[in-house]
Amino acid sequence: MYLHTGDAAIAPPAAPCAACPSRDRSICAGLDAPVLGALYRLGRTETLRAGETLVWESDETLVVGTLREGLIKLTASLGDGREQILGLAFPGDFVGRPFGDRAGHCVTALTDAKLCVFRRTAFDAFAREHPQVGHALLVRTLDELDRARRWMLLLGRKSAEERVASLLLELAERSGTCDGARVALEITRQQMADLLGLTIETVSRKITRLKSDGAIRLHGPRAFAVVDADALSARTGG
Repeated sequence: MYLHTGDAAIAPPAAPCAACPSRDRSICAGLDAPVLGALYRLGRTETLRAGETLVWESDETLVVGTLREGLIKLTASLGDGREQILGLAFPGDFVGRPFGDRAGHCVTALTDAKLCVFRRTAFDAFAREHPQVGHALLVRTLDELDRARRWMLLLGRKSAEERVASLLLELAERSGTCDGARVALEITRQQMADLLGLTIETVSRKITRLKSDGAIRLHGPRAFAVVDADALSARTGG
């Protein structure tokens, strides 16, 4: 099951792809112009409102795609209905399960989001026919595997403060900001707690501690800035 807004009119690929804010961070980054154009014509633009789901856990995998704007959460459900956030997808990340019939998790917009989406079967065939795409997808998959292993370390061994510092540092790094630049905090304290395996009270205390120690600056409840990147990195536990 997935949202469908209708096929968009096909435009020449150069203009929309050149203007894409996440192209350099996506699987499209190293594609030759003819392959990029063919891939563009294969897909369509999908817009999600915050809270809308593109892919449902255990449903048939009908679409895959690249996140162009916004923030997406990847979640799984327990038998009693509880939801576990498995990770976040940032602009440039690939979402959905290519070369697989069933989705292993839900793909839901945390903020308003825009994606380039492809029918999964069409994308699978395209990747088989174009080694550049298959290679880019492999590199991205291995990067995500490394990230998942680091997350296992975070959840299994790091202290509460190290977990919170690691998440804030990743949010800053993935947003491409420098020291002192404002970083939008698109997830709530409760969502941070769910993601990190902590209570909301613990998350709030650790954020306040990082602020008091001069590692970060808060701009209200939904934004922060990294004041001292070295200090924040040191608080992640390595």
